[in-house]
Amino acid sequence: MTDHKGKLSPLLKQATGITAAKGEGAYIVDPEGRRYLDFTSGIGVTSTGHCHPKVVAAAQKQVATMIHAQATTVMNPRLPELAEKLGELTPDPLNAFFFSNAGTEVAEGAIRLVRQVTGRPNIIVFHGGFHGRTMGSLSLTTSSVGLRAGVSPMMGGVVVSPFPHAFHYGWSLDEATDFCLKELDRIFVTYSAPKETAAMLIEPVQGEGGYVPSNTRFMQGLRERCDKHGIMLVFDEVQAGFGRSGKFWAHDHFGVTPDAIMIAKGLASGFPISALAASEETMAKGWPGSQGGTYGGNAVSAAAAIATIDVIREEGLVENAERMGKRLRDNLHTLKKDYPDMADVRGMGLMLGVEMRRGDCPDGDRAAGILKECEKRGLLMLRCGPYGEIVRWLPPLIVTQAQIDEATGIFEEALKATA
Repeated sequence: MTDHKGKLSPLLKQATGITAAKGEGAYIVDPEGRRYLDFTSGIGVTSTGHCHPKVVAAAQKQVATMIHAQATTVMNPRLPELAEKLGELTPDPLNAFFFSNAGTEVAEGAIRLVRQVTGRPNIIVFHGGFHGRTMGSLSLTTSSVGLRAGVSPMMGGVVVSPFPHAFHYGWSLDEATDFCLKELDRIFVTYSAPKETAAMLIEPVQGEGGYVPSNTRFMQGLRERCDKHGIMLVFDEVQAGFGRSGKFWAHDHFGVTPDAIMIAKGLASGFPISALAASEETMAKGWPGSQGGTYGGNAVSAAAAIATIDVIREEGLVENAERMGKRLRDNLHTLKKDYPDMADVRGMGLMLGVEMRRGDCPDGDRAAGILKECEKRGLLMLRCGPYGEIVRWLPPLIVTQAQIDEATGIFEEALKATA
């Protein structure tokens, strides 16, 4: 007889064996009271740490006032307030915002917007990118075949161009950049004519694909081609944005302004909210009814996002991400000298990845073993990359030097335990 007791889907797998009873700053506490340094940050979400007092207070106040004011029915006063604050942070002329719940939904919004604005069907994405799990955004995603398995065919009109991942190719950064720009130009004469190309959509720092930063010459090359051909340039800042890279936006490292930005994860310290930013003129070219959703821009999430922005500014968390990211990178490079299986250390700010290899082969099993040993010692981390070979470092932006040093000490113990 069927057991009708409710259960979680067996397809929902945890990366750790931990139950989180409580969160405090950079720590998760289990039901027995054991504390774990959380260097996952809910996959880059808890930017101000767990339960920052100012974020908690803002959410509690809003819960007691108005929980849900559906954005296309009545105006939730928190939304224009949040848009005003975001407008102070986004580059000119990006001053208009569509709010939704998750990164994948703003990816879907970006697909609709660029096709409607340009009247063109095709979107160029870059190999290794991750843009979400819903059907349109999944069609843009090439970070791992497992995400797309069993649900084909994908949405049409998506063209994949190479990303300048120099370590993967075994080339210098200049060689990789030259190759990728040439291949992009080749797409225009073999696959998607410029007059049929609506947008290029790219992560300035690839996330799930392996924590691979782009570079200035490549990003400026994209901007030049988009300007030449009337193509929109969209930056997916869902994981790398909001201070994580050591600058407020990851694209700030490259001196390039996009036509639209996808924002989520660190925006509200754990509350579900996301945003698509573009100029008011660009947004107005979208078709009526193309932006909406029942829960998008929820009042409590918006209040938490406003508080998160205030905390990031008041506590200098972008600057802290830059300083602590340098400390973490230095620690990891020191370890790399003694542990050659740490084949590469890369990333920006507090978004760093360590690629584990055995000889010339990506070593996902070693990376998985390292994470389990870290967990035993009170440190929680995640993996990424197509083979699960990247140990990724995603501490909250409030992390201290002492916590960075403790974590890298535990990491070294895990390296030894899995050698």
